[in-house]
Amino acid sequence: MSKRLIFALFLLGQFSLSGQVLGLLKYGGGGDWYANPTALKNLSVFYNATTGAKTTVAPNEFTLEDILVSGVSFLHATGHGRIVFDEKERQILNDFVKRGGFLHIDDNYGMKVFAESELDECFPQAKKVNVANNHPIFNTLFELDGLPKIHEHDNEQPKAIGYFINGELIAILTVESDIGDGWEDPQVHNDPKEKRDKALKMGANLVHWAIVRH
Repeated sequence: MSKRLIFALFLLGQFSLSGQVLGLLKYGGGGDWYANPTALKNLSVFYNATTGAKTTVAPNEFTLEDILVSGVSFLHATGHGRIVFDEKERQILNDFVKRGGFLHIDDNYGMKVFAESELDECFPQAKKVNVANNHPIFNTLFELDGLPKIHEHDNEQPKAIGYFINGELIAILTVESDIGDGWEDPQVHNDPKEKRDKALKMGANLVHWAIVRH
């Protein structure tokens, strides 16, 4: 039995008993990895309320040194600036997704160039494409017409840059969207309820995809 299959079965077992674990990545390079402190908690609550699942958020942020033994299956990173991994961290991320983990990076503004470059280095074997609006990740739980736009950055359309290994989406970089801001407590950004709902629904689709992959 492959290591990837063993890890995937382990995650599925964990999901059925105590729920998927969402984790925040503390990365190097100077970017503000801590930018959205209430986001994952609210996403987990929303996902659980709408599906009956029992996802939890890891109590502490994780460095990549810890991620393979952390129990985290959905790894999220955000920020406004530079994100950098060293060669060892890139290999750890590669191992993380090979074993069944899923990575989501959300550009909070100013992160895209650095994040995309690093993801290219982390997953050299992956096929990188803009995820089409008809991909199942946009309707696995909630039907959405592509990636929602929560905050304006450079007056461009939201884009989901996906990394596929053997046809499977294993990592995604969301840009010109700011869905992580839409997961925050309402008073943080005072976004309209409609926008927050779209952000949370997109987030729930991401969390669900990390387990079901269809």
